[in-house]
Amino acid sequence: MRKVLSGVAAVLLTGTSAYAADVYQPQVIEAPVQEAAIVETGGWYLRGDAGWSYNKLRGAHYFQGSNSLDRDFDTTKLKSGFIIGGGVGYQITDHFRTDVTLDYMFKSKFRGSTSGVCGGFPCTSSDESSLTALTLLANAYVDIGKYGVFTPYVGGGIGGSYVKWNKLRNTICDDPGNPGCSTTEHGGKKSWRFTYALMAGTAIDLTCNLKADVGYRFRHVTKGDMFGYAANGGPGYDKGFYSHEARAGLRYSFNGCETATYIPPAEIPIEQPVYK
Repeated sequence: MRKVLSGVAAVLLTGTSAYAADVYQPQVIEAPVQEAAIVETGGWYLRGDAGWSYNKLRGAHYFQGSNSLDRDFDTTKLKSGFIIGGGVGYQITDHFRTDVTLDYMFKSKFRGSTSGVCGGFPCTSSDESSLTALTLLANAYVDIGKYGVFTPYVGGGIGGSYVKWNKLRNTICDDPGNPGCSTTEHGGKKSWRFTYALMAGTAIDLTCNLKADVGYRFRHVTKGDMFGYAANGGPGYDKGFYSHEARAGLRYSFNGCETATYIPPAEIPIEQPVYK
């Protein structure tokens, strides 16, 4: 019996030694996660733009003979014009910015026609003029997101336009009482008009602080004075006009090269396995 117990004790001691020879695994210590240090990218920027404006006159009317007879032009057409402008803005957040812009629309030619009675007979006239417009707007934009070097945006603006009409030349060639063609000139008018605009486009990164800006702008300039009284006709008024503008320009950000900085996690020595 004593020999049997001695044998069992020997087997148990052998198993204990085998477990002791296993590798001792130290406690795993995870490195703390450190967040990136974010540098604000907002700031001031300057912009310059140029473009082409397709204009649509909403109509025009005038007094014929007296202030009691108000007539519409039979036809009106305002041709396209070249636009140039600039502004200053501020990037408030990554998705929101504002700016103030001043644009000048170069001379856009106007052609129209009217009809009436000359010496008891029907007659028609052809009318020619042109206008220029200086537009001051306060704008706000939402930068939708950044996709590589492209940042699409939408926006809106509100302000005023200083519209200046040149003199109107009214020509009649079918007056029975006045053979040939006769031309009457009406002095042009100028006035400030309420204006609003809607924009959409995309900014393209050229460098860290320079972006190209390509987009579309819809502009509505409200009605106002057009020309004065002359030869028993006038004054006249336009009913405002729309502009569909294709625009391209540059935006320079003063602190556009400030970017987010990544701080790597601190290095913590890893405890080596201990064999016992």
